[in-house]
Amino acid sequence: MSGPSDFQPTNPALKWIERRLPIMGLMHSSFVAYPTPRNLNYWWTFGAILSFMLGVQILTGVILAMHYTPHADMAFKSVELIVRDVNYGWLLRNIHASGASMFFFAVYIHMFRGLYYGSYKEPREVLWILGVIIYLLMMATGFMGYVLPWGQMSFWGATVITNLFSAVPYFGESIVTLLWGGYAVGNPTLNRFFSLHYLLPFVIAGVVVLHIWALHVAGQNNPAGVEPKTEKDTVPFTPYATMKDMFGVSCFLLFFAWFIFYMPNYLGDAENYIPANPAVTPAHIVPEWYYLPFYAILRSIPNKLAGVIAMFGAILILAFLPWLDSAKTRSSKYRPLAKQFFWMFVVVCIGLGYLGAQPPEGIYVIVGRILTFLYFAYFLILLPLLARIEKPRPVPNSIADDVLAKSGGKAPMVSAVIAVLMAGGLLVGGADSARAAEGGNKPPAQKWSFSGPFGKFDRGAMQRGLKVYKEVCASCHGLSFVAFRNLAEPGGPGYSVAQAQAFASEYKVKDGPNDQGEMFERPGRPADYFPSPFPNEQAARAANGGAFPPDLSLITKARSYGRGFPMFLIDFFTQYQEQGPDYVTALLQGYEDKPPAGFNLPEGSYFNTYFPGHAIKMPKPLNDGQVTYDDGSPATVAQYAKDVTHFLMWAAEPHMEARKQLGLQVFVFLILLTVLLYFTKKKVWANAH
Repeated sequence: MSGPSDFQPTNPALKWIERRLPIMGLMHSSFVAYPTPRNLNYWWTFGAILSFMLGVQILTGVILAMHYTPHADMAFKSVELIVRDVNYGWLLRNIHASGASMFFFAVYIHMFRGLYYGSYKEPREVLWILGVIIYLLMMATGFMGYVLPWGQMSFWGATVITNLFSAVPYFGESIVTLLWGGYAVGNPTLNRFFSLHYLLPFVIAGVVVLHIWALHVAGQNNPAGVEPKTEKDTVPFTPYATMKDMFGVSCFLLFFAWFIFYMPNYLGDAENYIPANPAVTPAHIVPEWYYLPFYAILRSIPNKLAGVIAMFGAILILAFLPWLDSAKTRSSKYRPLAKQFFWMFVVVCIGLGYLGAQPPEGIYVIVGRILTFLYFAYFLILLPLLARIEKPRPVPNSIADDVLAKSGGKAPMVSAVIAVLMAGGLLVGGADSARAAEGGNKPPAQKWSFSGPFGKFDRGAMQRGLKVYKEVCASCHGLSFVAFRNLAEPGGPGYSVAQAQAFASEYKVKDGPNDQGEMFERPGRPADYFPSPFPNEQAARAANGGAFPPDLSLITKARSYGRGFPMFLIDFFTQYQEQGPDYVTALLQGYEDKPPAGFNLPEGSYFNTYFPGHAIKMPKPLNDGQVTYDDGSPATVAQYAKDVTHFLMWAAEPHMEARKQLGLQVFVFLILLTVLLYFTKKKVWANAH
C-alpha cells in the first residue's frame, strides 16, 4: 500500500509524531507519490465520487439521526419536523435522500466500468470481491434507510421484502420474526432497522478502507488492461489523478445539486408522503429504482424459494466473476465479441429494471423470464465460452504506447454518458408510470407561479387559498404540520406577526391538564398548529360515512400521476414536478352530476373524473359564489381550486423559495469551480501527454 515516497517532515513536532506513528508518510506514499496509470479515463473518477458520496451520506445521516425519532407513532412526524423546523433540515433531508440514488447511480457505473475493462481479473480478485461485499452492504443499508420515514411505501416495502425470508426452509419464519421483532412489521422492526442503518455505513467505510488497500497492493487497472512497465507508464497520484478526480467530482456535484435544489421528489414515491397504514395496501408496491432489476428476477420465477435464490444469486454471482471469465486479455476494448455482448448485457439489465416496475402479469412475466435467463447466461455460459473461442486484437506493449495511440476518444465518452442518462430515464420513468397505473384520467398540466428554477409563491393566491381552506376544507380536513407562526415566516403567505397571532386566536385549541387535572380550551397562539376538526380517526369516519378525510399538510406531495417515458426524462430538464398540484386542482373540479352510462357508482359515492376508480366518498366541496374574495378575484370553482391548491403547495413545502434561491447560488459557485478545475487539470496534465 505504498508508492515511492521520500516524505520527511521538517517541523520538530511533526518529526516527533512521525517517528512514533508514521501516518503522514503513509498518506504521502498512498495518495501523493502513489504511481497511477497515465491512461485512465473519466470512468475512473467514479471511485473518488463514491468516496465523496459515502462521506456525505455518513455526515448527513449522523445529523439527521440527532433529530429522528425511531418510533412507529412518531417517525413520520419527526421526519416532517426535521424538514420544517430544523435549520436547513430540508437541505439535509434532500441531500441524504437524493444522495442514496446518486450513490447507487455512481456505483453502477463503477461496476460496469470494472466489468468492461476486466478489473476483476488476476491479481485484483480480492479487490473485486471486496467491491461486491460493499455493494451488498449498500443494498442492505439503502433498504433499511428507505423504511425509516415510515410512509406507506416504506411500511409495505419492508413488509414485502422481509417476507421473502420466509421462503427459507425450516428457518424462514424464525428469520422473519427476528427481523420484525414480533409477528408483524411494527415498532420493533423500525428500531432494528434504524440501529442497523446507523451502523452499516461505518462498516461500509471499513470495507472501503480494505478495498483501497487492496487497490494499492495490486495497483490500478487501466483501459488498456496492461500492467505498468516503466516510469513513463505512470504519473504521481497527486497532482495528476487528484486534479482529474476533483474535476470529475465537481461535474457530478452539478448533477447531484439539480436533484437537491430543483427536483427533490423526482426519484421518490408520492405514497411515502402518506403515513404508514397497515390496513391500506398501496395499489402497486415498487422498490426504489436501484433494486428494480433484482426485483424483476424475483418475480419472474413462480416458485417463491427459487425466486429468492435467483435474486440473491444474481448479486453473489458477481463475486465468482474472476474465475468465470478466464480470458487472458483484460479489457473488452481489445475483445470485439466481448465488447458487443457487454453492451447487450447492459441492455438486459436496463430491461430487467424496466420490467421490475411493471405489474407481474401477461407479457411482462414472459419477457422477465427471458431476460433473467440471459442475465445468468452472460456469466455462466457466455463469458466462459468467449474465453475459449474469441481471438482478441493485439494489446499495446505499454501504457505509454496506449496514450500515444489515442485519438478521438472524447466522442465515445460523450455518447456513453448520454446513453447512461437515457437508460436511467427509461428505467426510472417506467417506475413512474407503473406507480400511477391505478389512477384515474391524467389531469391537465397547469401553469404555476412556483414552477421552474426561479418560481415563487403568489402571495395573493396563497391568502385566498387559506380563506378557502378555512371556510370550506377545515370542517373535515386537518393541517396538522402547519403552525400559525408559519403564516408570518419568510416564504409564507405574507402575513405580519400580529396578523398571524390574530388568525390563531380565532381557533380554539385543547390544552391542559389544569390545576384541577382537567383539559380545557383556549384561544390559539402562534406556536400552536392548526387543530384537527375531529378528536380521532374513528370520529372522522363516523362523520363522513366511513371515509377518513386525509390531512392536507402534505396532500400536494402525496398525490401524483405518472407521465411515463419520455415525458419523465423531459421533466428532468424542464424541472416539471407539479403533478401533485395538477392532480388536486383537477380533482376539485372533476365532479360530474351523473356518471357515464354503464358505470356502477357505489351508494354514498360521487363520480369524479380524476379520482382513482372514479368513485369518491367526498361530496363536491366547491361551488361558484361559495367564498367571497376581498380582492375582487372571480368567485368560481376554477379559481377556488387553484387558490387552495397554491396554499396547500406552500403548506407541503414551506421552504421552497429558500431552496430555489440557495440552489441558484450553489449552481453559480459550482459552475465557476468546475471551470477553474477544468483549466487547472488541463494545465497539470499538459506535460503528461
